Amino acid sequence: MLQVLEGVATQCVAKQDKAKTGHVWSVFLAPNQVYKAAEQLYKAEYSLEDVLALDVEEGFLVIYHFNRWTIEERVTLRVLVSKDNPVVPSIAPIFDGAEWHERETRDFHGVSFEGNPNLVPLLMAAEDVDVHPLIKTAKVRKSIKDILDLGEVITCNKEIEALFAEAEAPEASDA
Repeated sequence: MLQVLEGVATQCVAKQDKAKTGHVWSVFLAPNQVYKAAEQLYKAEYSLEDVLALDVEEGFLVIYHFNRWTIEERVTLRVLVSKDNPVVPSIAPIFDGAEWHERETRDFHGVSFEGNPNLVPLLMAAEDVDVHPLIKTAKVRKSIKDILDLGEVITCNKEIEALFAEAEAPEASDA
């Protein structure tokens, strides 16, 4: 799998417990690497299963699931974008089915997919273009580390490691 994404600047690559997570690899990417990764997965005969987003404390985590028919090697690409600018490149020019998934993710979370040829509301009314029902309130929003297990890390940069780091306990005082 790692060879498939050769040349793609990954932020974190981790092997997953398939029985626990349903996938074999988890790869964090910067938004500007999504298109290149999708191209390479397409060339390696992966199929796109879905695109979705999670509203987490750190921003929106956009998730792409890919699989192959010939080898059971489900791959999850993860892209963290800020709530202030939730934009990722569209992979619809590579995977035809991505257009629908990207539109649904735009409807529910407000994530925009730059280059999607038809980014109009899919499930929401056209007049509700700024209504995104799956955006959570700060009170119920969880941190990435509370909902995901990083897995067996192969490579990881400090920014992604920091997302999963446990908060340090305050030092005890003599007072």
